[in-house]
Amino acid sequence: MRWSPGGRSRNLEDRRGGGGGAGGMGGGGFRGGGMKLGVGGMLVLIVLSYVFKTDLVTPITGGSGVGAPMPTAEQAPLNDPAEERMVQFVSVVLDSAQATWARQMTRYRPARLVLFRDATPTACGTGQSASGPFYCPGDEKVYIDLSFFDQLHRQFGAPGDFAQAYVIAHEIGHHVQNVLGTEQQVRRLQQENPRAKNALSVAMELQADCYAGMWAHDAARARMLEPGDLEEGLGAAAAVGDDRLQQMAGGRVQRESFTHGSSADRQQWFRRGFEQGDPGACDTFAAMR
Repeated sequence: MRWSPGGRSRNLEDRRGGGGGAGGMGGGGFRGGGMKLGVGGMLVLIVLSYVFKTDLVTPITGGSGVGAPMPTAEQAPLNDPAEERMVQFVSVVLDSAQATWARQMTRYRPARLVLFRDATPTACGTGQSASGPFYCPGDEKVYIDLSFFDQLHRQFGAPGDFAQAYVIAHEIGHHVQNVLGTEQQVRRLQQENPRAKNALSVAMELQADCYAGMWAHDAARARMLEPGDLEEGLGAAAAVGDDRLQQMAGGRVQRESFTHGSSADRQQWFRRGFEQGDPGACDTFAAMR
């Protein structure tokens, strides 16, 4: 991606120097007494944590990770020079994505993006890095532990800065759904028809992918994209498809348990948003009617 460091977004909230979240997750350092897993076992837990949006790592490892001590929030200062360029990159993508939606929607209100380590309190409960990046409609904030971007590259096989940008734009897509009322409608329909819960979740996730593609469309027009960037975004979309994650976890593909969509579907809707640049092209719920 073509971008220039320019400071931090006014909508960025940095909690990396805090002491952790509620619910016994504070500290973030190495804790003894837990089971120690090899890299393969840890990868399975990380993948399952991402699929089910639940921290499956801490109960098994006691917060230990693979075996090397992890720095506590106090040991990793707020303005860590090693991470500052990434913080500024996140800021650029965040502001660019939100500028896209401010042009599309007259009543758009910006989301805030929270950087944290290990765990942090949110209006949706304790946010944990093992669950991957997420959006909380209760406080209208996106939560990201920067270590996820390294996992995206090394464990999910999706390298590149545009792969990282896709993740941010996808979460901002969920904020758009919240502002439009889509998120509330989907939750109501899931309560009324529990059998359709997973299918509705898939439709909402694929729409967020399409919305991410819409931002990529704008970014291309602004000459922010470089050769290979679109492929990086498509690679990231495929890397977090439900079928791919189930296969990585060593199980068989079970479409009925999908909550985010297959790799192919996620790529399809991201590309559709990119090619058409129109929110009207992102009606992922139409196939359910």
